[in-house]
Amino acid sequence: MSFQAYLDAVETKTGLTPRQLVDLATEKGFGPGTKATPIVEWLKDDYGLGRGHAMAMVHVITKGPQISDKHVGSGGTHADPKDHLWLDGKDSKPEGY
Repeated sequence: MSFQAYLDAVETKTGLTPRQLVDLATEKGFGPGTKATPIVEWLKDDYGLGRGHAMAMVHVITKGPQISDKHVGSGGTHADPKDHLWLDGKDSKPEGY
C-alpha cells in the first residue's frame, strides 16, 4: 500500500481529510518534535485508527507532506508516484497521486 493510499484510507475511516487531522493535531499541540506515541494514542482513542494508518498521519503531522524519494516511482509495494502527499481529500486529488 502506498503512503498516499494510507492517507486515503485514513480519510475513509475518519471522515476527515488528512489536512483536517493535521489541523486538529496542531490544535492539540502536536507537531514537529512530537513523539509518535501520543499522536498514535489520540488517533486510536478518538478515531479508531490502527498503528499503520496512525503512523502515516504521524509523518505528516510531524514532518509535513514531503516524503523520501526512496520509493517514488520504484514500482514496489509502497511506491508513490510523487515525493509529496495530497492532504486535501481523496475526492479532490489530482491525477497522478
